[in-house]
Amino acid sequence: MKAFIDSLDSMPLLVKIILAIPALDIVWNIYRIVSAVYKKDMVALIVSIVLLFIPITWIFDIVMILLTGSVWKMA
Repeated sequence: MKAFIDSLDSMPLLVKIILAIPALDIVWNIYRIVSAVYKKDMVALIVSIVLLFIPITWIFDIVMILLTGSVWKMA
């Protein structure tokens, strides 16, 4: 799990933005879930699962990537 998290964190900014477009945003949703499981944070896991079913999270992900360099995650 740690390798998956580190590999997505170390990607170039352009690749992170491309992975945030609507059809590919599932990658970041899985990233949030894996990150929450890895850190054993139940609240973050529940929020991550809820965000999986919200169709406009890709907009939020792109904004967060541009502002912070990473998607939003609670864990």
